[in-house]
Amino acid sequence: MPPQPAHLDPSALGTKAHWDAAYTLELTNFSSNADDEGTIWFSDAGAEERMLSFLENLSDEGVLVKEAPEDAENAHGAAGGKTLTRFLDLGTGNGHLLFALSEEGWQGEMLGVDYSAKSVQLARDIRHSKGDDYTGVRFEQWDILTQNAGDWLKGGFDVVLDKGTFDAICLSQEMDTQGRRICEGYRARVEKLVKKGGCFLITSCNWTEEELKTWFEVDGGELVFMDKVKYPSFTFGGKSGTSVATLCFTRRDDAK
Repeated sequence: MPPQPAHLDPSALGTKAHWDAAYTLELTNFSSNADDEGTIWFSDAGAEERMLSFLENLSDEGVLVKEAPEDAENAHGAAGGKTLTRFLDLGTGNGHLLFALSEEGWQGEMLGVDYSAKSVQLARDIRHSKGDDYTGVRFEQWDILTQNAGDWLKGGFDVVLDKGTFDAICLSQEMDTQGRRICEGYRARVEKLVKKGGCFLITSCNWTEEELKTWFEVDGGELVFMDKVKYPSFTFGGKSGTSVATLCFTRRDDAK
C-alpha cells in the first residue's frame, strides 16, 4: 500500500468552537427566514446531486432498496428478502443530504449525527418546519471519535455518508490517546458503523481519489474500494484532476 498522505495544516475549520458558532448563526438566520436552511456543502460541484444519482444507480442494480414493495405483506422488505436501506449521515450539519434522500423517495430509516448540539437543533427545526413527510429522518448529537454508538446502531447501516466531515476532522490539531492526529482513528470508527456488505460513501475536497483510498483501504482494514462518482476534470500544469472526489467503499462480508 502507498504511504499515508501528509497531514493537512490545522485550521479553525477543524474546531468544534467554529462549528458551534457557524450553526448558531444559521439557527438565527433560519428562525428569521424559514427559506434560509444554511450552507449546502460542495454545491458548486453538484456533489450532493451526484451522490444521490450514485445511490439511485445502486438501487437500480438491486444493491440497495429504495422503496417498500406495494404488497402490504412485504412492507418491511423487498425482492430477495432485503430490507429498506438504512442511512447514517456523519457530520450531518443542517441535515440537507438526508432531506434530499427523503425527497427522492428513499423510505428507509435515516439518522443524522453531529458533535455540535447547534447543528442537531438546526436540523431538527428544519425537519419540524417541513411537516409530517420526514418522520423517517431523525437527528442525534454524537461524536464519532469519542463516544460509543447508541442503540441506534443495531446491526450497522447499509449506507454511511460523509460529505466533508473527514475533511473537517483532518483540519483538527487534536491528538488521540495514542499521540496521533485524531483523523487517523476515523477509518476504524467508520468501519464499525457500516454493516457487512454495506457502503461508505465519502465526498472530499481536501483529498484526491488516490489519497482517499490510502486513508480508507488499508492492509488489515475492513473497507474495500468499490466505485467512484465521476466529476468534470480540469487540467493544470500538465496534470488532470477534479476539485471534489466522491468514493464508495464496501465493508467486507468477512469483517469481524
